[in-house]
Amino acid sequence: MTDADSGAAAPHPALPPDDALRSTLHDEVHARPPARIRLPALVVFVAVLNDGVDRDAECAHLRRLPGQDGLTPEAMQRNFLRLRLGGHTLKWERHTEFTRYVLVQPLPAAAALGAEDPALLPSLVIDAQWLRDIPGRTIAAIELAMVHGDPADAAALLPLTQRWFGGRTVVASLMGRLSDGGSHSCAVTDFELRADGFERMLVVAPSATSDTRAGRVAQRLLEIETYRLMALRGLPVAKSLAPMLAESEATLAALTVQLEAARGSDQELLDRLVALAGRLERATAEHDYRFAATRAYAALVKQRIGELREAAVPGVQTIGEFMQRRLDPAIATVAATAQRLASLSQRVERTGALLRTRVDIATEAQNQQLLAKLTRGQELQLRLQTTVEGLSIAAISYYVVSLLLYAAKAAKAAGAPIHPEIAAGAAIPLVLWGVWRTTRRITRKLHGSDATR
Repeated sequence: MTDADSGAAAPHPALPPDDALRSTLHDEVHARPPARIRLPALVVFVAVLNDGVDRDAECAHLRRLPGQDGLTPEAMQRNFLRLRLGGHTLKWERHTEFTRYVLVQPLPAAAALGAEDPALLPSLVIDAQWLRDIPGRTIAAIELAMVHGDPADAAALLPLTQRWFGGRTVVASLMGRLSDGGSHSCAVTDFELRADGFERMLVVAPSATSDTRAGRVAQRLLEIETYRLMALRGLPVAKSLAPMLAESEATLAALTVQLEAARGSDQELLDRLVALAGRLERATAEHDYRFAATRAYAALVKQRIGELREAAVPGVQTIGEFMQRRLDPAIATVAATAQRLASLSQRVERTGALLRTRVDIATEAQNQQLLAKLTRGQELQLRLQTTVEGLSIAAISYYVVSLLLYAAKAAKAAGAPIHPEIAAGAAIPLVLWGVWRTTRRITRKLHGSDATR
């Protein structure tokens, strides 16, 4: 039985057993549905980095809301939760790096279209202290007002929206495509942080706008700004790496020149090259995830902007144009830094390969010299062995002949008719041949024994 089979759900009447992940994967498309927003509405959005913040801490904070005493961490395991708090809702979403809190409540009458820089925080239906105590560090905070109006009359609408933003310079986009060629809403923002820490956005839509469409528009606008800020988190990292990359490139160039000119010891070059490779690998390990995340968030920003299906409001930039002119250079800087780091690592690797080749060639030359010396030593040893063998044959023959001489003298003294000196001299050739023959036989046996080892 496989792991998938062990966790499979009960079989359906007309289907094989479900894979353990089928329901999870199927429900992922419904994991974060957009809110249903009835205009006019105020949407207060806060996104915080959740590094070091677990679900238990977030659950404890959500339990501080009225009527949420019974909330448990198990209810938050799917990373999405919508709480109904009387006449308003609060949505909690946990992502890989950040957590989003979205409060949807009625828009105060004083903040309707035509108001001049209205104050929004005093009208919150939840305590502002609760927002300040959200666990994590703020990465995005937006006040999104969604009001009734006619987006088709852009000439009359633009002055009212500029007044709503306190006369600041704004960017605006007509969004969507209707069957009559018009747009279903208009989004306006100034992309500025105010003294209260929030950005502001304004959406103007006809009174007939459905709650689901308003929810989708709000979700896209909030995601654009959140993903834009998350994408830009790679820019400070890229800027901080620039001096180190410039120094590393200069160091590598100097090492390459020394390697080409054969200056400096191989050990010194290798030590410096290893230190450079270690520095680059550490930078890659520390920041590669940030660069990859920047690419992913930037792609999401472009996707969400495309989903707006923008049309220009005469006299102002669209949101897409603003993003393109200000976000794209930053993303290009991050991408260039990531490519520069990867390219430098590859160049260090190639330089290391060249250095290893030079070391291998030098080692091979040393081995050849050593082999030549060993061969010369063996030749000398062979000559010496031959000389020693010759001397040994002579010495052994001398002792054998001497023994024969003594034996002949003993035989003469015993009465044998023999002349000892003549007999010993006659035996000398035979003794030399016998000793030489015996020595060669012993040498052959020794060499044969070495060859079989």
